[in-house]
Amino acid sequence: MNPAKRRAIFERLRAANPHPTTELEYTTPFELLIAVVLSAQATDKSVNLATRTLFKVANTPAAIAALGEEGLIPYIQTIGLYRTKAKNVVKLCRMLLEEHGGEVPAAREALERLPGVGRKTANVILNTAFGQPTIAVDTHIFRVANRTGLAPGKTVEEVERKLEKFVPDEFKKDAHHWLILHGRYVCKARKPECWRCTIAEWCEYRRKTTARAS
Repeated sequence: MNPAKRRAIFERLRAANPHPTTELEYTTPFELLIAVVLSAQATDKSVNLATRTLFKVANTPAAIAALGEEGLIPYIQTIGLYRTKAKNVVKLCRMLLEEHGGEVPAAREALERLPGVGRKTANVILNTAFGQPTIAVDTHIFRVANRTGLAPGKTVEEVERKLEKFVPDEFKKDAHHWLILHGRYVCKARKPECWRCTIAEWCEYRRKTTARAS
């Protein structure tokens, strides 16, 4: 895919959604961090349902650390892998208190040292909480990048590198949100809705479908 096509794609995505953001509900960087950690292998909807109750009771590192694993579990047990996540979240909160004064660090290395936080989660926090032009590649973005030809790659790391290289600077801050929402609602895994895709004219997906929802 050439630079002109890439620019056209992001211009169209921007026109359709000028101010994209995460669908996770949060009010502080800490709440976002907890929500993202909980969202691994879970839907944003299920996480929001849990955190709406949790954050009313505990929405600081000190408050969640005070709950402990057993105190946290009742709030998140509807989310997949909740026991492991409870363990990681409590450890994460204690580390924030001990090493960062209870604040979420705005540096990748520090974020990735936190339990339950990998590169993808760190990228989401750096982008959404701190406005850095990072691109977190999840399954949706991986699919869209490969299917459209925007940034094809065999691994998540390769796709991330290509997106960082090829996405024009003016679009980098919002690229993550545009691509994940496009993959979640239009460029779906099993039944891509090419018939209503706003970027179909530049997409290089050979098996474009004209099938419409009944």
